[in-house]
Amino acid sequence: MKQQFEVWKDDVMPALQSKVEEFQMLGYNKATVDHLWKSVMYKLRKKKEYIHLHEFVNVILTLRAPEYMNYLTVENYNAADWFANEGVIEELVGEGISKP
Repeated sequence: MKQQFEVWKDDVMPALQSKVEEFQMLGYNKATVDHLWKSVMYKLRKKKEYIHLHEFVNVILTLRAPEYMNYLTVENYNAADWFANEGVIEELVGEGISKP
């Protein structure tokens, strides 16, 4: 069964914005609603059973920073030109990565 999560996007926008603010407070300064939305869609890509709206909001609010970074890393590796996105992860993390 394929779900239509897009119709809920406006309804869950407060949860998405709250999560983006949380990630930004944790130092992920370039976190955006769009990246977070795509990350949640990536996490739910293999979900077979129907998800209710409240369960969908729970997935958003319980998304952990490592899961978000995993999505960004996978997307970065899947890019057509690996070198075009060079430094994206470091920029998203901000000052949290120390260079040798």
